[in-house]
Amino acid sequence: MSYNLLKGKKGIIFGALDENSIAWKTAERIKEEGGEFVLTNAPIALRMGTIKELAEKTGSEVIPADATKIEDLENLVEKSMEILGGKIDFVLHAIGMSVNVRKGNHYTEQNYDFTQKGWDISAVSFHKTMQVLYKKEAMNEWGSIVALSYMAAQRVFPDYNDMADNKAFLESIARSFGYFFGKDHKVRVNTISQSPTPTTAGQGVKGFDGFIAYADKMSPLGNATALECADYTVSLFSDLTKKVTLQNLFHDGGFANMGVSQEVMESFVKGQEEK
Repeated sequence: MSYNLLKGKKGIIFGALDENSIAWKTAERIKEEGGEFVLTNAPIALRMGTIKELAEKTGSEVIPADATKIEDLENLVEKSMEILGGKIDFVLHAIGMSVNVRKGNHYTEQNYDFTQKGWDISAVSFHKTMQVLYKKEAMNEWGSIVALSYMAAQRVFPDYNDMADNKAFLESIARSFGYFFGKDHKVRVNTISQSPTPTTAGQGVKGFDGFIAYADKMSPLGNATALECADYTVSLFSDLTKKVTLQNLFHDGGFANMGVSQEVMESFVKGQEEK
């Protein structure tokens, strides 16, 4: 259902790799709500993914950009404003990657070159993106910038590895840069801590199916889907949330406030009885 919440609004979406990604679902929902946008991802990701299909479906242009490189981001922002015909109203940062996870390195046995590359892509790229937007005064007043996070930033999920550190860094950047963006340009900055979601990136984490099953049993409302996250993101890009900023917003069916659920306790007790 469309309410034209984003009619006339223009933005940039990072990270729509394929139709399973939250960024892809968000792009579709933004289009339905009347928004326009430019799609972007790293050149290698563009070759691996199917973003051109999304561009055709939504009538959008794709601008390749390595989010770790300032010159790429400057080109992205300048071209986006040319294509969209003015300043930007919303930005979705939905990129993250751990080389240590991909290579199977345990958290206690990290390759620190991989670690640095991971936090540059997953977290520092968010700072770089906002710094370019800030310096170029590219955002309209009451614009909205959102990055996707996960609760491993606050709690231990052993197999999430150094991505947990990357997400904690990401959330801190959102708060710190969000203060200056809000004070100086009336732009809000938030992160969404989403339920474990079966995206291409998420499924690369060891034991991910277990994450999903456990979180679903723990959450009174169950796990939030990628499409539901897209809906939530649309609300944060709309004028309905103009005074929401510097927040890490849990979109997880209530998981973040749970100690234990009846379903999880029953499974544990049953397991003990069967020993």
